[in-house]
Amino acid sequence: MLWSSDAVKKGCNIFVLSASYIMKDLINEKLLLYKVRIKRDPEAYGLLYDLYVKKIYRFVFFKISSREEAEDLTSEVFLKAWNYLVENSEQEIRSFASFIYRIARNLVVDFYREKARRSSELPLEAVIEIVAAAGAGEEQRLEVDGEIDEIMKVLKKMKLEYQEAVLLHYIEELSAGEVARILGKSQISVRVTLHRALKKLKELLEKK
Repeated sequence: MLWSSDAVKKGCNIFVLSASYIMKDLINEKLLLYKVRIKRDPEAYGLLYDLYVKKIYRFVFFKISSREEAEDLTSEVFLKAWNYLVENSEQEIRSFASFIYRIARNLVVDFYREKARRSSELPLEAVIEIVAAAGAGEEQRLEVDGEIDEIMKVLKKMKLEYQEAVLLHYIEELSAGEVARILGKSQISVRVTLHRALKKLKELLEKK
């Protein structure tokens, strides 16, 4: 079936508009980041906070499964990010998303390490999280039926590297490059992991 010229033009216009909005958002985010780093502008940081707080909370809660502790840890993530940005203004931050998720991931690891010091018995999730963080340097949109909560439940049955890759790329909508920076891997490695993880996730969802 051939598309009409009007349909093609309409499709192109939608693509251009979508790309335009994405580019505008990126430019605005970089401007806000500049104001925080150079001018220590709390209002600019407040806007960045509003953009990411729900996403970071969801990321943290998925890993520690405690609403109260996830709220505390999320607050700590943004406080730590603010302190770093204003104290290291000479350091270039290419992507606020990569930056804030990396802090969140590190604090989750610290959270489990602290639990390990306090208890002789550590949950399996904590052991996996710490081991994965220690080895982090070595190494299309998700179209499935069902709600994100259902996907999250299935996702927890997969190994950690699959969980993180799927969560960051398909749920949090970060680019493969941003995911690579957060996880300390190459983009090629991330793409391979995403391909395998998506295949496994679909298998698990089909079994439900």
